[in-house]
Parts: sequence; C-alpha cells; structure tokens
Amino acid sequence: MTATMADFELPDTMKLHPPRNPVVGNAEFRAAMAAMASTVSVVTARQGQEVVGRTVTSMLSLSMTPPTILISIDIMSRLADIIAKTNGFSLALLADDQQAVGNAFAGGLPAAERFSVGDWSRWPSGHPMLLGAITALDCEVIGAIETGTHVLFAGAIIEAETTTSRSPLLWQRHHYHGLGGLD
Repeated sequence: MTATMADFELPDTMKLHPPRNPVVGNAEFRAAMAAMASTVSVVTARQGQEVVGRTVTSMLSLSMTPPTILISIDIMSRLADIIAKTNGFSLALLADDQQAVGNAFAGGLPAAERFSVGDWSRWPSGHPMLLGAITALDCEVIGAIETGTHVLFAGAIIEAETTTSRSPLLWQRHHYHGLGGLD
C-alpha cells in the first residue's frame, strides 16, 4: 500500500535532533562535500533599494508540480532576512564564462560592489536577474524550514529564462570546472 497525504500529517518545521553516533569532523565533511560537482548559482533578492546576493552550490530541483526549487541560505545572513521579508528570491545558474560573478558573490567583493560584476536586469517582481546565465529563475517562497544554522527556502518558479547554447559553471574540489574539465 502506498502512502498518501491523507495517511499522515507533515510538520511545518523540521526539528533536527542530535545524532546517536559520533559524526565526522569538519575537515572530513568538507573533503567529502568537495568531491561533489555542483552547478555554481547566485541567489539574489531585493527589498526597496537594497539588493543582496550570494554564490551557492546548495540548490536542487524539488518538484515539478508546482515547479519548485530548494535553496539553503545561512540563517544569520542579510540574504535570508530579505528573502523571508519579501517572500521571494531569484537564482542564476552561472555559465562557464561567469567565474567573475561567482567569485564576486562568494565574498570576492564587498556586498555593496557585487552587482557591478555581470550584466544585471530586474524581474517583474523587482528581484535581480543576471543576463547571460544558463538559466535564470524568479521564485516566490512557498515554504521554509529552519535547520539551526540555515534556512531551506522552497521557491515556486514564477519566471524562467534558459539559454541552451551555453554550458554551466561547475564547482568541485575547490576549483571551477566546465563540462570539458578543469578551467
């Protein structure tokens, strides 16, 4: 018998409990996660005249109905605060020639200067839109889960632009890569 939503009730939050067994150390965790290749993305949001953004690799497709992605953002960040207050964010999957954008939003530039790198426009929602990305999405927050240090935001995709002629920028083992290998 398969479970249906009528069979159980889902909680509004995901309370994490301490593990029963010892966990790996920070160095082991970082080494294990560095082995994973991820598309480099930039998450951005706007509230009034303030625009903020951060490079992330913690993003995944969540569901097709409704079309939804999941992002993980540091709970103490200004970005998480603005996403929560505006109930929205945008995401750009970087193309393999957009390393400078990835670096700027990963802390290579002060927050106030990050949008000087890349070609930016705005979605109808007002959130920033990176032109030239392989995919750019504008999202409405439809759910959030606090996990202690981060917030997982579920964003329903309300606008999408995709360029099929470009290749993604990947991050693996602390370096950028293209689909053809190390850049």
